Amino acid sequence: MALTLPTKRTLTLEAAKLAVAACEAHAREHGWNVVIAVVDDGGHLWCLQRLDGAAPISSEIAPAKARTAALGRRESKAYEDRINQGRVAFLSAPMHGMLEGGVPIVVDGECVGAVGVSGVQSTEDAQIARAGIAALGA
Repeated sequence: MALTLPTKRTLTLEAAKLAVAACEAHAREHGWNVVIAVVDDGGHLWCLQRLDGAAPISSEIAPAKARTAALGRRESKAYEDRINQGRVAFLSAPMHGMLEGGVPIVVDGECVGAVGVSGVQSTEDAQIARAGIAALGA
C-alpha cells in the first residue's frame, strides 16, 4: 500500500525578499532604523537586513521574534501578554523572542514562516512586520 504524503506550502527566497523590501519601505517612510528578519516555518533564517542606524542588539532580537512567531504559529506578542498577565512559567520556554514584533506568515491557514522586527517600539515593530506580510498578499 502506497503512502500518500500531504503537500505543504513553503516560503521562497523571492517571497522573503519581497517581505523585507516592504518592511524596509514602511520603516523608512516613518524614519525608523530597524532590523528585519524573515524565517521559514521551522524558524530558520532566510533574510536579515539591518538598516543604517539600527542598534546592533536588534540583529539578535529580530530573528528571535520571528522564530518565536513561526514555531508558535502566532504573534510573539501572545507570549509577552501571557507573561505580563502573570504566567511567568513561559519564561522557561525554549524561545528567546517573546516580545511583540514577530508575526507569522499564514497562507491558506498554514504558517509558512514569520517576520520579526526590532529597533523601535514593539507595536511599531509589529506594524512594520505586518506591512511586509501584507506585500505577500498573506
